[in-house]
Amino acid sequence: MHIEPGIVEGPKIILSYVTAGGAGAYGLYLAAKLVKDRGLGALLLRTMMTTALVFVFFQVFPHYPVGISEVHLILGSTLFLLFGAAPAAFGLAGGLLLQGLFFAPYDLPQFGMNVTTLLVPLFALQFVAHKVIAPETPYVQLKYRQALALSTTYQAGIVSWVAFWALHGEGFAGQTVRDIATFGAAYMTVIIVEPLADLGVLAAAKGLHQLKNSPILERRLFSPA
Repeated sequence: MHIEPGIVEGPKIILSYVTAGGAGAYGLYLAAKLVKDRGLGALLLRTMMTTALVFVFFQVFPHYPVGISEVHLILGSTLFLLFGAAPAAFGLAGGLLLQGLFFAPYDLPQFGMNVTTLLVPLFALQFVAHKVIAPETPYVQLKYRQALALSTTYQAGIVSWVAFWALHGEGFAGQTVRDIATFGAAYMTVIIVEPLADLGVLAAAKGLHQLKNSPILERRLFSPA
């Protein structure tokens, strides 16, 4: 999902600062709610864990250049279910920044676009979760169709934002449209894997019921809303 250097340049890149700023502001709002509910320590602990995991997702997990971007297995819905929206958002941004600082400095100018591409679909996933998961259902009891809905929302959001940035930067050129289609088709294969990963992680989490009240994990993981 990394936007390749050179696709969006000059004044056009200013839009990415605006979208990233909006996503960041909403992330801070969610963080304030978490701090009020569970304390600052919960936010910091979860953010450190999600940042480390996202760094592994980006740097260690297989990733392949396809069309206008790269296909990554990011597991955004897994982070959301385990740690909550704010730590997942901070971890996605933090892991992306660490990768840029230490391994891919050429990606730093695209940071605003990339962080928007990761965070806005996460917030859409949060909205969908409220719609498809009943309030009395802990996350460890999710069904496959619910995990699929979350994963589809997140991955489709990423593809949509990558397409938007490509069209914003290069216009509706034939090659750009073909590259978007190739990237989208490849990225949708992640939907096959992510719901299964979610259910596997949630099944494993059932054995951690003693952590029900731990600040490390999202309260909703084991308890109704």
